[in-house]
Amino acid sequence: MTTELHSTDAVFGEAAATALLRFATAGSVDDGKSTLVGRLLHDSKSVLADQLEAVERASQNRGQEAPDLALLTDGLRAEREQGITIDVAYRYFATPRRRFILADTPGHVQYTRNMVTGASTAELAVVLVDARNGVVEQTRRHAAVTALLRVPHVVLAVNKMDLVGYEESVFAAIAEEFTSYAASLGVTDIVAVPISALAGDNVVEPSAHMDWYGGPTLLEYLETVPVGSDPSEEPARFPVQYVIRPQSEEHHDYRGYAGQLASGVLRTGDTVTVLPSGHTTTVAGIDVLGTETDIAWAPQSVTVRLAEDIDVSRGDLIAAGAFAEPTKDVVATVSHLHERPLKVGDKLLLKHTTRTVRALVKEISYRIDIDTLEQRPAAEGLNVNDIGRVVLRTSEPLALDDYRTNRRTGSFLLIDPADGTTLTAGMAGESFSTAPAVAAEADEEDWV
Repeated sequence: MTTELHSTDAVFGEAAATALLRFATAGSVDDGKSTLVGRLLHDSKSVLADQLEAVERASQNRGQEAPDLALLTDGLRAEREQGITIDVAYRYFATPRRRFILADTPGHVQYTRNMVTGASTAELAVVLVDARNGVVEQTRRHAAVTALLRVPHVVLAVNKMDLVGYEESVFAAIAEEFTSYAASLGVTDIVAVPISALAGDNVVEPSAHMDWYGGPTLLEYLETVPVGSDPSEEPARFPVQYVIRPQSEEHHDYRGYAGQLASGVLRTGDTVTVLPSGHTTTVAGIDVLGTETDIAWAPQSVTVRLAEDIDVSRGDLIAAGAFAEPTKDVVATVSHLHERPLKVGDKLLLKHTTRTVRALVKEISYRIDIDTLEQRPAAEGLNVNDIGRVVLRTSEPLALDDYRTNRRTGSFLLIDPADGTTLTAGMAGESFSTAPAVAAEADEEDWV
């Protein structure tokens, strides 16, 4: 039986009704990120009774009269002992209006890579600033990472307003400085909210101490900010994860390609191109959970059947609409995540969607000074937490989109072929920094 949908509203109405917002928190050490997350969970009634009791006992054991809500997210023993956040803490919660996946990221400079991990899939970033300290170096660093990762929405949460007497002038000065800096990075969708995570001002409930502020509370904004984009406005990208060929008499002629739509909309009858081979055909059918349908949209997991029996395997990309020509020469901005440096001449594996190929680091053009956005020489390679520009040569052509237009198909990972360790996260295309490259090249060998 074929399911027919005749309007865009009908197609995407179900997705809109169950909208999920992925967001990340970031900020300097002791800005109150974990306390804010704890307050958000507590005041939105997303904390189980036994969890709250455990926090109350732990707080009493530390000599605190009131529950330390930061303990709701700082789960590692080292985090609780030191009073800091070390690893990314993911939390799921829901309100009657929306579901959320929250990534509470560390504030220390040496854990910048953790913020990259937490924000890489986020649609919104909450950047905290201590009202007493204003915009500091780490604030600018997190704003730059947010811009680099193309996070669509940014909330500036000016915390600890209770410690500056809830002064509007303090909030206004910080909001103006941050907005100006973020705008220079290309971040335009910024909302500033004055809060006190400890007292609960403007987190879930409006503050009685800041009647000069007429904007939404933090939760109110999180519940109403537009989520995602209209898939019908994006080109369809379908990375093939698995080829389905049932070995049965009943389905002997069935050949389907299973995976998750990374972007866009696919319809029966659409003309598509299989990359990197370049073969063109049409969509003969789409199956969702064993039921045939005429249409599918990101991020649905589906099985696609093609009109022609052509060679398609795991790692291939079925694309509709305009696409970049597959290439073996990859120019990208990367964030290095591992203690082992990334150097010219390194032979690695590159994972793009469901495709993994060999890659050689031909050039490290520069590293970006996140504090000043200046480009620095990278003769010694990229160290942990460094962000820089690289040129890679791959063994097989890749169908990479520009990261600025498609975060899913414009991103990749560099992996150690010896033990499978993830070393580097990459973003194809231009970043917010565009100065010329200044680096030596590596000789190509039989690795690629």
